[in-house]
Amino acid sequence: MRLGQKGEEFAVKFLLTQGYRIIEKNYKNAIGEIDIIAGDGSVLVFVEVKTRESIQYGHPFEAVNRRKRKKIANVALIYLKKFDQLPQCRFDIVSVYYDNGVPDCELIRDAFEVS
Repeated sequence: MRLGQKGEEFAVKFLLTQGYRIIEKNYKNAIGEIDIIAGDGSVLVFVEVKTRESIQYGHPFEAVNRRKRKKIANVALIYLKKFDQLPQCRFDIVSVYYDNGVPDCELIRDAFEVS
């Protein structure tokens, strides 16, 4: 199993312990992909998961740059077109780091806004 998949599976389990409901995993459309779409109470949450085995080049969440955020937002906009009424939404990041094979993660709620 590749590192990214392993991190996403760990993130799903972690989010469940935080009270999230998983709605979709690896949602894809013509623009791109969102790793996890979940519910947190009445809020629809688009979750980006970044996984690393080393922080030599920075923490995993730092890889979610402006370009990546814009792409995630555009994928989310297409997903939201299926709703009659737009739900409250936010964008979270789960940063997974494997230290000698042992996973640890950080949840960044409301990690960015769409402008």
